[in-house]
Amino acid sequence: MYWFVYIVECSDSSLYTGISNDVNKRVWKHNNGLGAKSIKGKLPVKLVYIERHNNMHEAAIREREIKGWNRFKKLRLINEIPYKGLSPGNKR
Repeated sequence: MYWFVYIVECSDSSLYTGISNDVNKRVWKHNNGLGAKSIKGKLPVKLVYIERHNNMHEAAIREREIKGWNRFKKLRLINEIPYKGLSPGNKR
C-alpha cells in the first residue's frame, strides 16, 4: 500500500503538509473539521501537491523534511511538480 505526502492550501493561503494512505479521504476529513487542529479555523482546504511513497516510514521522513521548509521553498515544489509520481487519473 502506498503512502502519500500531501500539501493543502488553506482558506487563508497558508500551507499544511501531511501524510496519508488515502489522500481524498484525508482532505475530506480536513474540510469537515475532522483533520488537524491547526487548520480547523482555516477551512476549506484545497489539495495542491501530492507525492507517492512506498511506505509510511518514507512518507513520514519526507513530511518532516517539507515541514521544515519555508513557504517559498514549498511553493517552488508545488509549482514545479504538483503531482509527483502520479498520472492525472491517479491523483488520490
